Amino acid sequence: MVSSVPRLVIAAPSSGSGKTTVATGLMAALSARGFAVSPHKVGPDYIDPGYHSLATGRVGRNLDAYLCGPELVAPLFAHGARGCDVAVVEGVMGLYDGAAGQGELASTAHVAKLLRAPVVLVVDASSQSRSVAALVHGFVSWDPEVRVGGVILNKVASDRHEGLLREALESVGVPVLGALRRAAPVETPSRHLGLVPVAERGAPAVDAVDAMAARVADGCDLSALVALARSAGPLHGAGWDAGEALASSPPPPLPVPSLGASPPDPLSALDGPRPQTPDGLVVAVAGGAAFTFSYAEHAELLSAAGAEVVAFDPLRDEELPEGTAGLVIGGGFPEVYASELSANESLRKAVAGLALGGAPVAAECAGLLYLCRELDGLPMCGVLDASARMSERLTLGYRDAVAVSDSALAGAGTRMRAHEFHRTVVEPGSGAAPAWGMRAPERRVEGFVQRGVHASYLHTHWASEPGVARRFVERCRTS
Repeated sequence: MVSSVPRLVIAAPSSGSGKTTVATGLMAALSARGFAVSPHKVGPDYIDPGYHSLATGRVGRNLDAYLCGPELVAPLFAHGARGCDVAVVEGVMGLYDGAAGQGELASTAHVAKLLRAPVVLVVDASSQSRSVAALVHGFVSWDPEVRVGGVILNKVASDRHEGLLREALESVGVPVLGALRRAAPVETPSRHLGLVPVAERGAPAVDAVDAMAARVADGCDLSALVALARSAGPLHGAGWDAGEALASSPPPPLPVPSLGASPPDPLSALDGPRPQTPDGLVVAVAGGAAFTFSYAEHAELLSAAGAEVVAFDPLRDEELPEGTAGLVIGGGFPEVYASELSANESLRKAVAGLALGGAPVAAECAGLLYLCRELDGLPMCGVLDASARMSERLTLGYRDAVAVSDSALAGAGTRMRAHEFHRTVVEPGSGAAPAWGMRAPERRVEGFVQRGVHASYLHTHWASEPGVARRFVERCRTS
């Protein structure tokens, strides 16, 4: 199968150059002109895809060559872009910045090469004129396999300034596809972990995306950008499919026997028909303003495994969805909404009751905090005998992790790549049965496995290990 969806990668020399404004604005401007736009984001960012979804009306999807492996980047892209007219991929950090100490791995340049996509370089042109040519020449020539097909100049001061920049760039041979005037920044407020998510802003987020679209439409050559997108090379291979991914993944490991028990017969799993998940088995997934971090593929994998995925909002809903057999609580900002979460005592008790009854619960980062005894002194669910608090220290980076304890999510010994991103501390950092072990950046274990609960700071992408979704649903069936 060949995917020929036109596509562009929006990159920059460094963070803060304006690529989020340009990428989101371009998505919205093209959508307003009738294009079906597929939005993508390089790396583990959860917040930008929310703005992308608002701009396009489609699910924003991540392309992470570290979490999922380079081999899944093109299939995941083709899955998300299926049926679209054009795809816009927003990069991460600077064009050539990837996983620390891993060369080009997971950089915007790496993903652009995997997608055979041309790159548009967004350059902050403030405080420079002729020097812009040297900067762009460096990025164009650094890796001949990366095709920089155009430049968009940002923070241009005047017509004269724009003329000087365009004249300088003529010698580089890369066309200028847009120039955005220096202006008051679009209202996209930030806090301790980046932009405030769309789900928390409502109408102001819509206004912000509209403003980005107007700036890009006024300052960029949309026809030239679409023509460049159409020059992307064909991608060979099938798009990712949740059902096919589950079918091709190995079955979940057999449960670890208790001390003194006879080891199970490894061939017994082959006897008889494979049990089917009954219709109507509900896996509740936390959402709303406090829990906005999730990958769309997780819900797709749970559904493919036989679960009915039902969203609920811990800020508003006083009970779990009817028939809940398992619970997924992803990342977000419970520290911002600690008072409201604590005040919803009815739901806290329902979550605690479900977890203490042995039902599978997968909690990542924000979910970990919510399951603690308290957060910044306010009562939480009390499932874990641990307390959480805000910290001045930012913990950030990719992790190579191995499951230390057998759990509803992963069998002991399962290896997964993960990402950690928080300004909170949980004390103690691990339980009697830790969730994950890591060697870098320091050797440690972290997280909690107890009854059906798997709670950890680490964010994982289940497309890299689809068996965890099947294992989780099967544990929901049998718990």
